[in-house]
Amino acid sequence: MNRRLVFLVPGFFGFTSIGALSYFQDVEQAAFNPGAIVPGIGFSPDKMLQGRLFSYGDAQRYRLGVNHHLIPVNAPRCPVHSFHRDGQMRVDGNQGSTLGYEPNSYGEWREQPDFSEPPLALEGAADRWDFRKDDDDYYTQPGKLFRLMKPAQQQALFANTAANLGDAPEAVKVRHIGNCLKADKAYGKGVADALGIKLGQVPK
Repeated sequence: MNRRLVFLVPGFFGFTSIGALSYFQDVEQAAFNPGAIVPGIGFSPDKMLQGRLFSYGDAQRYRLGVNHHLIPVNAPRCPVHSFHRDGQMRVDGNQGSTLGYEPNSYGEWREQPDFSEPPLALEGAADRWDFRKDDDDYYTQPGKLFRLMKPAQQQALFANTAANLGDAPEAVKVRHIGNCLKADKAYGKGVADALGIKLGQVPK
């Protein structure tokens, strides 16, 4: 089967569609990584982002190899310079005889402090805080999402939940139904019916 995926690429006059003629080459080998940025941009201390900065790149190195950035779909469209060299599947000349360390006597790879990561402005104490102390509402948002779903989507949610909880202990199923009930009564009842558990079994 000839599959064609279309990407929307931002341009000067809006978005331009670019077709992926080869699904494997242009989609399966695409390596997204939030750590791949241009100099001068910093990262927030958000825990989810900090975890992804490591895990995304690590996953791509395992999946596609240490030089996955040379695959055409991942390669930069303008010249770039970095200390990165060697490794399996290096096919771009490997920076030739360029020195691989800095400082050196030839002025190569000089540091560029003008492009360093911006400072992070902090106010107050930086510490590990228990966010649950001032935010324990875990149910309003999922309840709103459930109510946005069409009936067919809600039924699919019930069925998928039941299928994925099929081998779980009954106590876990009951606890999950309780969480769903706190988000929306119809949500909890739908999951309970799909699991074959009576609402009377769920603690108030």
